[in-house]
Amino acid sequence: MGIAALNRNSYSFVQLFMAILVLGGCDDAADTEKRPEEAAPDDAAMPATSQSEWPTGGSLVYVSNEDSNNISIISTVSNKVIATLDVGKRPRGIKVDHTGEKVFVALSGSPKCPPTMPDEDCEKQVTDKSQDGIAVIDVMTARVERVLPGGSDPEQFDLSADGSRLYVSNEDSDQATIVDIASGEVLKTISVGREPEGVRLSPDGTLVYVTGETDHDVTVLDAESGDVIAKIAVGLRPRDAVFAPDGLRAFVSAELAHSIAVIDVGKHEVVSSIDLGETSKPMGMVVTSDSKRLYVANGRGKTVSAIDLDSLEILDSVEVGPRAWGIAMTEDERFLYTANGPSDDVTVIDTASMEVLTKVPVGESPWGIVIGPNLRDAP
Repeated sequence: MGIAALNRNSYSFVQLFMAILVLGGCDDAADTEKRPEEAAPDDAAMPATSQSEWPTGGSLVYVSNEDSNNISIISTVSNKVIATLDVGKRPRGIKVDHTGEKVFVALSGSPKCPPTMPDEDCEKQVTDKSQDGIAVIDVMTARVERVLPGGSDPEQFDLSADGSRLYVSNEDSDQATIVDIASGEVLKTISVGREPEGVRLSPDGTLVYVTGETDHDVTVLDAESGDVIAKIAVGLRPRDAVFAPDGLRAFVSAELAHSIAVIDVGKHEVVSSIDLGETSKPMGMVVTSDSKRLYVANGRGKTVSAIDLDSLEILDSVEVGPRAWGIAMTEDERFLYTANGPSDDVTVIDTASMEVLTKVPVGESPWGIVIGPNLRDAP
């Protein structure tokens, strides 16, 4: 964390809690139809808990709630929501930067069109492209400080190794966008597989994987130039991609193939497949730091599976909730958190026992989930 951030910790939290005292007397709900950058400072402030309730220690779990247009913040100490922040339309992909000082969340003015909805019904819904963008939240002041461009209908994204760029999937335009964070400039727009979703940067920072749900492929981009290096055919409807921390293999969840494609990163080819069974519809994934274990949220299969990456066999599975999508792991790798859309909650799992510890009610249709440090405890 930078020295400036450390120096402002105490002051920023005093500012936040003084603001809460003022906001606490207001009965009117925040106007979630406003663009965050157009909102007055008080409108963008996070309705948070009192200072006495703010936890010490632990980490913070950020959950994007697609239908309530906000994010929930959960303390890993209490496993309770300690704050909620209105951010804009349809928040989905969510990331914490490498310092833990900023949270980024993808917003979209495009309507929800699930696979079960006929195309003609989807076309009747209102689209407002002015709502598209990537909201930037300052963790210390708990405010949406600006909204970056993110291309059309941004869904998922990742950050460059140095934290200067965003790589964004644009679901409705079959493109990926590279954004310079400091200037807010779109550096490049690239054609990728149709209906792109998952975006992931390789551990060495040189490659970007973008999954194409409709083309059933992964587009491999050069992280510096944005040029397309390779196209890799994978299973039906790929949703997420993750790299093993050692950088040798990558894993792509294929929802309708009920499997995980194992990719040799150097060769740009699928070398194996992990069959999860017909009831599994794999979505989000996370890998342990030793590249030994993969955890998969199985979507409408309602489970999370633990996979041994030496044998490529399923070690255990646990039922967590309907349509488990986003999944995140604590830094010590002891706990998993999953976002369960239809039940409006987050499940907490003990990784050692693969047992559910608790469920945490959040906003409407939780989608993405990420874990960052509790900066209030910074020295």
